[in-house]
Amino acid sequence: MKLRHEFKHEISEFDFLVLRNKLAHTLIPDKNGTNGKYKIRSLYFDNIFDTALREKIDGVNCREKFRIRSYDDSTSFIRLEKKSKINGLCNKVSCRIYADEVEKIISGDIDFMEHHEAALMRELFFKMKNTGLHPKAIVDYTREAFTYPAGNVRITLDYNIRTGLSSTDFLNPNCATIPAGDKVIILEVKWDEYIPDFVKAMVQLDRRATAFSKYGACRIYG
Repeated sequence: MKLRHEFKHEISEFDFLVLRNKLAHTLIPDKNGTNGKYKIRSLYFDNIFDTALREKIDGVNCREKFRIRSYDDSTSFIRLEKKSKINGLCNKVSCRIYADEVEKIISGDIDFMEHHEAALMRELFFKMKNTGLHPKAIVDYTREAFTYPAGNVRITLDYNIRTGLSSTDFLNPNCATIPAGDKVIILEVKWDEYIPDFVKAMVQLDRRATAFSKYGACRIYG
């Protein structure tokens, strides 16, 4: 399991504008977006006890969450992801999933997952069957992402966070969403073994990290 460092901080709109300009001139915009910018939709899983939500709020050292993710309202490329946090370090594993499979999962028709070729799908099947994990909440937001090869650095700026309330209509681009509370901009910095000093200085890693959760912010509404 490869673990990565992750720093997360809420920033002001002024900081956002200044930092975005610096990043655009020194790092590489994410090749998967338009100048590094794209929309993300995630469908998060939880159980009837809201274990994933409560563990995040409580800051549990070892925790995990499952989500299905698409980009720019397209169903042509969708991923199933499991993100784990272990003593402050992060790991993410993913596999491709198709729209018809997503429809089945949302409707509860999950038997096809039991012997799926992707180990992550089989793991999700086991946890849906045995722990009551199920699709819980839609989270939408805009992301601007930048990378730097040394240290495998990835910096993201996330904003316009919206919630689908209690809807799980993930594949519907017209699914109704509302802003998830006050306007928030989240800076996230991820790296492997080290981060170059100039990047560290640019994003001011001496800031106090925040425990902000987009999933948590959206769950306030359902």
